[in-house]
Amino acid sequence: MILGNLSGLSEFRLLGFSEISHLHPLLFVVLLSLYILTLMANTVIAFTINSDNTLHTPMYFFLTQLSCLDICYLSVIIPTILENLMVGTVFISKTRCAMQMFFFLFFGVAECFLLAAMSLDRYFAICYPLHYTIIMSSRVCRSLVAGSYLCGAAVGLVHTLIMFSSPLCGSAIDHFFCEIQPLLDLLCGNTFPRELQVIVLAVFAILSPFLLIIYSYFWIISTILHMASAESQQKAFSTCSSHLVVVTLFYGTAGSMYLRPKYTYCASVDKFLSLSYSVVTPLLNPIVYSLRNKEVKGALKK
Repeated sequence: MILGNLSGLSEFRLLGFSEISHLHPLLFVVLLSLYILTLMANTVIAFTINSDNTLHTPMYFFLTQLSCLDICYLSVIIPTILENLMVGTVFISKTRCAMQMFFFLFFGVAECFLLAAMSLDRYFAICYPLHYTIIMSSRVCRSLVAGSYLCGAAVGLVHTLIMFSSPLCGSAIDHFFCEIQPLLDLLCGNTFPRELQVIVLAVFAILSPFLLIIYSYFWIISTILHMASAESQQKAFSTCSSHLVVVTLFYGTAGSMYLRPKYTYCASVDKFLSLSYSVVTPLLNPIVYSLRNKEVKGALKK
């Protein structure tokens, strides 16, 4: 650790998986394979939905956007991870580090709000079926997606400005990309105000859309339980099950990463959590939707 205020710092050192350097070749093959599979799976889902007229509905419009977000935010960090596994410690410029943090947060937060928009879609489809097509018009769907991207850009910009406008007392980031938590360890002096700002923003970016999802599913489940037949209940719930699985995967790992104070930070654990929500989840999303959704499976067969 370099002591003193490094106000003229121009680059960082990403330590990556230095503690398990003997596993670098294996990790490289595994992560590259996962990346290629993720690109293929999400591209196939997006192409299938766009090419099948029966899937041109709000739910599948949102699913296409989810696939695009997964591709984008995974592509922000995978090249750096693979570079780290090939050469060891990676030197990354301060500008590139800031851009990486911004775009990762931009796409990640946009996905949080997009998942909330998808829950609203299911809420109106099940609780207000007669008014669904009017409420969830194409204009409303586009506005919800635009709002998700706008929130992602705002949170990403504020987080990045907070982190890179603060004095730094080190240049070694114990992570495989420019993540918020390890960067907090490099701040000089009392870091509590910055930690508090990060947690407040995380509450807005993660907890607020999650609460909207909880609210939506409370009324969805209540409506399903009051349906007359078991067949109707099963059909209604089947349209929500894939979304629930994706929400659980994404929010479970992302929430445990950001909604906690810095003193609980453990580099090895947080690297595992980061890999879970940034690498594994984008691959599982299209698999979950294709395996648990009859309409998507039918379109894939065509």
